[in-house]
Amino acid sequence: MESLQAIELFAGIRPDGQPMVERLSVKALPDNTLQLVRSPAFVKGLASGDVIKADPDKREFEILKHSGNLSVRVFSRSDASTLADRLNGPVVKLGGELDFETPRMLIYSIHVSCGFNTIEEVFNTINSDDAGWQYGNVYDPNDGVTPLNWWQDLLKPE
Repeated sequence: MESLQAIELFAGIRPDGQPMVERLSVKALPDNTLQLVRSPAFVKGLASGDVIKADPDKREFEILKHSGNLSVRVFSRSDASTLADRLNGPVVKLGGELDFETPRMLIYSIHVSCGFNTIEEVFNTINSDDAGWQYGNVYDPNDGVTPLNWWQDLLKPE
Protein backbone atom coordinates (compact mmCIF):
# COMPACT_ATOMS: atom_id res chain seq x y z
CA MET A 1 0.00 0.00 0.00
CA GLU A 2 1.25 3.49 -0.84
CA SER A 3 1.75 5.89 2.02
CA LEU A 4 2.33 9.64 2.00
CA GLN A 5 5.41 11.04 3.64
CA ALA A 6 7.60 14.13 3.50
CA ILE A 7 11.24 14.26 2.47
CA GLU A 8 13.74 17.10 2.32
CA LEU A 9 15.87 17.62 -0.79
CA PHE A 10 18.66 20.07 -1.56
CA ALA A 11 17.16 23.11 -3.32
CA GLY A 12 20.17 25.38 -3.78
CA ILE A 13 22.32 27.89 -1.94
CA ARG A 14 20.72 30.85 -0.15
CA PRO A 15 22.12 34.38 -0.63
CA ASP A 16 23.93 34.02 2.72
CA GLY A 17 25.81 30.99 1.36
CA GLN A 18 23.89 28.42 3.41
CA PRO A 19 22.29 25.37 1.77
CA MET A 20 18.53 25.46 1.31
CA VAL A 21 16.27 22.42 1.43
CA GLU A 22 12.68 21.95 0.34
CA ARG A 23 10.20 19.64 2.02
CA LEU A 24 8.27 17.61 -0.56
CA SER A 25 5.26 15.32 -0.23
CA VAL A 26 5.86 11.91 -1.76
CA LYS A 27 4.14 8.54 -2.00
CA ALA A 28 6.28 5.68 -0.78
CA LEU A 29 5.98 2.93 -3.41
CA PRO A 30 6.32 -0.81 -2.68
CA ASP A 31 9.79 -0.99 -4.29
CA ASN A 32 11.17 1.64 -1.85
CA THR A 33 11.08 4.38 -4.47
CA LEU A 34 9.20 7.65 -4.04
CA GLN A 35 6.69 9.40 -6.29
CA LEU A 36 6.26 13.17 -6.06
CA VAL A 37 2.74 14.30 -5.16
CA ARG A 38 3.28 17.89 -6.41
CA SER A 39 5.90 19.74 -8.40
CA PRO A 40 8.48 21.42 -6.16
CA ALA A 41 8.93 25.17 -5.89
CA PHE A 42 12.72 25.21 -5.68
CA VAL A 43 14.23 21.75 -6.29
CA LYS A 44 15.23 21.73 -9.94
CA GLY A 45 14.66 18.90 -12.39
CA LEU A 46 11.52 17.39 -10.83
CA ALA A 47 7.78 17.51 -11.46
CA SER A 48 4.62 15.98 -10.05
CA GLY A 49 4.44 12.22 -10.60
CA ASP A 50 8.18 11.67 -11.11
CA VAL A 51 9.57 8.56 -9.43
CA ILE A 52 12.83 9.06 -7.57
CA LYS A 53 15.26 7.30 -5.29
CA ALA A 54 16.28 9.64 -2.49
CA ASP A 55 19.15 9.66 -0.03
CA PRO A 56 17.61 11.43 2.98
CA ASP A 57 20.95 11.89 4.73
CA LYS A 58 22.53 13.74 1.81
CA ARG A 59 19.21 15.24 0.65
CA GLU A 60 20.03 14.13 -2.89
CA PHE A 61 17.91 12.24 -5.41
CA GLU A 62 18.08 10.23 -8.59
CA ILE A 63 15.23 10.37 -11.11
CA LEU A 64 14.15 6.85 -12.01
CA LYS A 65 11.12 7.69 -14.14
CA HIS A 66 9.74 10.94 -15.50
CA SER A 67 5.97 11.28 -15.27
CA GLY A 68 5.80 13.40 -18.39
CA ASN A 69 4.75 16.46 -16.41
CA LEU A 70 6.40 19.81 -16.86
CA SER A 71 6.84 21.94 -13.77
CA VAL A 72 5.98 25.59 -14.43
CA ARG A 73 6.96 28.17 -11.82
CA VAL A 74 5.33 31.59 -11.78
CA PHE A 75 6.87 34.35 -9.66
CA SER A 76 5.27 37.68 -8.81
CA ARG A 77 6.33 40.79 -6.91
CA SER A 78 2.69 41.49 -6.08
CA ASP A 79 -0.24 39.25 -5.14
CA ALA A 80 -0.06 36.08 -7.25
CA SER A 81 -3.77 35.31 -6.75
CA THR A 82 -4.68 37.63 -9.63
CA LEU A 83 -2.31 35.64 -11.85
CA ALA A 84 -3.84 32.40 -10.60
CA ASP A 85 -7.29 33.71 -11.53
CA ARG A 86 -6.03 34.38 -15.04
CA LEU A 87 -3.98 31.19 -15.53
CA ASN A 88 -5.98 28.46 -13.79
CA GLY A 89 -8.68 28.21 -16.49
CA PRO A 90 -6.30 27.84 -19.45
CA VAL A 91 -4.08 25.43 -17.48
CA VAL A 92 -7.05 23.23 -16.52
CA LYS A 93 -8.15 23.18 -20.19
CA LEU A 94 -4.72 21.67 -20.96
CA GLY A 95 -5.24 19.03 -18.27
CA GLY A 96 -2.78 20.71 -15.91
CA GLU A 97 -3.22 21.71 -12.32
CA LEU A 98 -2.08 24.23 -9.76
CA ASP A 99 0.12 22.29 -7.32
CA PHE A 100 1.13 25.08 -4.96
CA GLU A 101 0.26 28.71 -4.30
CA THR A 102 1.80 31.35 -2.06
CA PRO A 103 1.24 35.13 -2.14
CA ARG A 104 4.23 35.47 -4.53
CA MET A 105 4.46 32.12 -6.34
CA LEU A 106 2.39 29.58 -8.28
CA ILE A 107 3.57 26.09 -9.24
CA TYR A 108 1.79 24.23 -12.02
CA SER A 109 2.12 20.73 -13.49
CA ILE A 110 1.20 20.23 -17.14
CA HIS A 111 1.87 17.16 -19.28
CA VAL A 112 4.51 17.66 -21.96
CA SER A 113 2.20 16.16 -24.60
CA CYS A 114 0.31 19.49 -24.59
CA GLY A 115 3.31 20.90 -26.43
CA PHE A 116 5.81 23.52 -25.42
CA ASN A 117 4.36 26.14 -27.79
CA THR A 118 0.85 25.73 -26.38
CA ILE A 119 2.06 25.92 -22.79
CA GLU A 120 4.27 28.92 -23.49
CA GLU A 121 1.36 30.78 -25.14
CA VAL A 122 -0.52 30.53 -21.85
CA PHE A 123 2.35 31.66 -19.62
CA ASN A 124 3.92 34.28 -21.90
CA THR A 125 0.85 36.44 -21.29
CA ILE A 126 2.18 37.24 -17.80
CA ASN A 127 5.77 38.27 -18.52
CA SER A 128 6.22 41.78 -17.13
CA ASP A 129 8.39 43.72 -14.72
CA ASP A 130 6.11 42.47 -11.96
CA ALA A 131 5.84 38.76 -12.83
CA GLY A 132 7.51 36.03 -14.83
CA TRP A 133 7.66 32.29 -15.23
CA GLN A 134 10.10 29.46 -15.89
CA TYR A 135 10.16 25.72 -16.30
CA GLY A 136 11.38 23.80 -13.28
CA ASN A 137 12.44 20.59 -15.03
CA VAL A 138 13.31 21.42 -18.65
CA TYR A 139 16.85 22.80 -18.41
CA ASP A 140 20.02 21.44 -16.83
CA PRO A 141 20.11 22.66 -13.20
CA ASN A 142 23.84 23.40 -13.51
CA ASP A 143 23.75 25.84 -16.44
CA GLY A 144 20.04 26.68 -16.75
CA VAL A 145 20.10 26.62 -20.58
CA THR A 146 20.87 23.10 -21.82
CA PRO A 147 17.62 21.20 -22.45
CA LEU A 148 17.41 17.96 -20.49
CA ASN A 149 15.44 16.30 -23.33
CA TRP A 150 13.91 13.67 -21.02
CA TRP A 151 10.63 14.14 -22.94
CA GLN A 152 12.03 12.94 -26.29
CA ASP A 153 11.27 9.25 -25.65
CA LEU A 154 7.82 10.06 -24.23
CA LEU A 155 6.83 11.99 -27.35
CA LYS A 156 8.13 9.48 -29.93
CA PRO A 157 5.39 8.07 -32.16
CA GLU A 158 4.88 4.37 -31.62
